[in-house]
Amino acid sequence: MRRAVIIGAGMAGMLSARASADFVDEVIIIEPDDLPDAPRPRKGLPQARHIHSLVAGGTDAMQSLLPGILQHWLDAGAHRHELTAGIVALSPEGWYRRWQPDGHFIITASRDLLDWVVREHVLAHDRIRVFGGRKVTALHGSDRQITGVLHRPAHGPDDPQRLDADLVIDTSGRASRATAWLADLGIDTIPHRTLDTGLTYATRLFHAPAGAEHIPVFNIMAQPRASIGQSAVIAPIENGLWMATLGGIKGSEPTRNAADFIPFALGLRHPLIGQLLYGLEPVSDVTLTRSTGNRRHYYEKARTWPDGLIVLGDAIATFNPVYGQGMSVAALGARALHQELHKSGSLTAGLARRVQRAAATSVEAAWAPATTQDIHYNTAHGQKPSVPERLLGRFTSRLSYTATGSQFMADAVTDVTSMRAASTRLLAPAVLRAAAAGPKLQPLSGPPLTASEQRLLTPLEEINGQPA
Repeated sequence: MRRAVIIGAGMAGMLSARASADFVDEVIIIEPDDLPDAPRPRKGLPQARHIHSLVAGGTDAMQSLLPGILQHWLDAGAHRHELTAGIVALSPEGWYRRWQPDGHFIITASRDLLDWVVREHVLAHDRIRVFGGRKVTALHGSDRQITGVLHRPAHGPDDPQRLDADLVIDTSGRASRATAWLADLGIDTIPHRTLDTGLTYATRLFHAPAGAEHIPVFNIMAQPRASIGQSAVIAPIENGLWMATLGGIKGSEPTRNAADFIPFALGLRHPLIGQLLYGLEPVSDVTLTRSTGNRRHYYEKARTWPDGLIVLGDAIATFNPVYGQGMSVAALGARALHQELHKSGSLTAGLARRVQRAAATSVEAAWAPATTQDIHYNTAHGQKPSVPERLLGRFTSRLSYTATGSQFMADAVTDVTSMRAASTRLLAPAVLRAAAAGPKLQPLSGPPLTASEQRLLTPLEEINGQPA
């Protein structure tokens, strides 16, 4: 019997399970948590309480593995926002215009809902099972071939049990111990990089105003080059709620104090988010996280790599959540796994190495823009970008500036940020000419709101007139 073992039952784990199920006789997912049977939080996914978005390229990858998943999300209460019409955003270079849709979109919902719908699809497969309440403690095998894992109860002193496998896929996220396990096998030459800005995120849920459950995404971005590290986002989620997330670098970060939440939003370089939230009824406490650093392991560059082991999702790389590409990177990695299995038809020699290298492509597509922006915060620490990476950061800023007044450039940038096109799309001659010319239209002086959206704002005069 051919068996695949998946370490971790998050988004990457579930998608990897489905990607491999057609090519083995059994897939076993090992997960420390007991998985909820509804869209509810679980201990092993603390970042789920903050805003999550899924770009079109990631959705495409999931649809290829789970046909119909997009409609199931929407039926469950998720929101689809066409780009760029469905977003109101103040970028570091100015307000983006809401151009007519060009086929790209983002999906917003709670992470709990997104995960639950995927779990329902994946676990309906008769070859996939979950071992809940279990924890993998080591790999079994050698530096040439992984033949299984050792696992034990997540809470308890029981001796580990061996589970044989033809394929082991580590999707255990930020807590992954893959580098330590590989070192135990003599593979300790995995290059890695980190870049941490010290950002703190604070999130709170609010009841949407009557009739305003379906709004665009509102986003006041930080300005890394000016070391202005404060930001805020509002996104509609299921059950008539708005989710609001604030961000700030050390020294200007949001707090856990509920009384500080809206004043922080009002104090940004534009008060839009605060004006939208002012007077709304909160339905949660403020949730805080400081786990926002960029971290990457270059498994694809290891000098030796054992057959039978693949690392995907956040276990390869984590990104500053503000860029909203983590789930999409996980989905693209799972699709790469499925494509390589389909090409091979089975678990052939060298498969793991090929998948690891293919997955690195989508990781790099998210890593480069995130780190070339984050490095400019005065609080950033870690390995510094190279000269080419710094030049890429300046080039990216020029593209963004041009996109504020050019639909052609906005569409080109969206092709890449939606992860439907490679970054080389931005080196096309027509794009370079547009970047050299700059925006065709004058900058917007304020947010491009419709009349109905304008009515959602509490006037600053009213806010300032309230007693302290």
